[in-house]
Amino acid sequence: MTATIESDAPLAPLTTMRVGGPAARLVTVTTPDGLVDAVREVDDADEPLLLLSGGSNLVIADDGFPGTVVRIATEGIEVESADACGGVTVRVAAGESWDSFVERACGEGWSGVEALSGIPGLVGATPVQNVGAYGQDVSQTIAQVRVFDRDRQTVRTFANADCAFTYRHSVFKQTGRYVVLDVTFQLRPTELSQPIRYADLATGLGVAQGDRVPLGDAREAVLEQRRRRGMVLDAADHDTWSCGSFFTNPILAVADFAAFERRAAERLGPDGPVPPRFPEADGRVKTSAAWLIDKAGFGKGFGLPGPAALSTKHTLAVTNRGAATAADIRALAGEVRDGVQAAFGIRLVNEPVFVGHEL
Repeated sequence: MTATIESDAPLAPLTTMRVGGPAARLVTVTTPDGLVDAVREVDDADEPLLLLSGGSNLVIADDGFPGTVVRIATEGIEVESADACGGVTVRVAAGESWDSFVERACGEGWSGVEALSGIPGLVGATPVQNVGAYGQDVSQTIAQVRVFDRDRQTVRTFANADCAFTYRHSVFKQTGRYVVLDVTFQLRPTELSQPIRYADLATGLGVAQGDRVPLGDAREAVLEQRRRRGMVLDAADHDTWSCGSFFTNPILAVADFAAFERRAAERLGPDGPVPPRFPEADGRVKTSAAWLIDKAGFGKGFGLPGPAALSTKHTLAVTNRGAATAADIRALAGEVRDGVQAAFGIRLVNEPVFVGHEL
């Protein structure tokens, strides 16, 4: 196995939240075969295993991780086919930077992922929780996901339909069975974006929802939206020391949403703000976690001057102000979650994974 191996290795610098203790052993792999070999070795030894991608969706316990952390650092972007009818098929290694891939796609005239600009992390993590933003998600462009199946001890390929993609979910989530090796995307050869679906993005571009704009313009507009919300990584800005959106947007049955509306009216008054309502294809209704947090009394910067606080730019981000511990992050997130439930009867679900502890 070709890999770099370290003992008692710090993990906090390898995550965007920048908290957590060390790994007993850190193995960094740079090839798909090396990744499979490293995972097999840990499984054969019956040791705890943590796969580390870009670290943008992890809150590691202050005690660290007692087993082996396999850090994925594979590289490679391969154009498998390109034509006007069939589109552009691109296979991307799991360890490639997601935003670097999006930047290249926009530069090459590959349309379909431009609204996902600025999202931190690596390509291999994107199918796991069906990463999405501003009206796009990766399930719209993923053709295949190649994985190592730890149960079968073999490499398998999942077609899009086999991935069971739903909102921030897939067959790969909440199981350690599958190790993503690479992802194949089917993109459209055009210099124009896909139709702009997000209202604020359309406003920023000066176009109507549904219009298309040059890919470069779409990317810059998305990055501007994310910067204003503290969602583009910047080491000098503690608002970006986070896992991005900490809670997913709740999706409610119609009756439950009606009960929520009544509760909101009781709390905020009959003439008060109305909960956001986004109909889902299955008949349910999505609402905004950020709205819930704000209207439950947790405004921007809540928690300051403490070591952990909500972002001063966006209520949906739990941030490390520079000296937070994982316990500080967990305490703040728990306070927000419980406060929203007390105010509106809705229990928010955290998006990042807690390693070695629970929220």
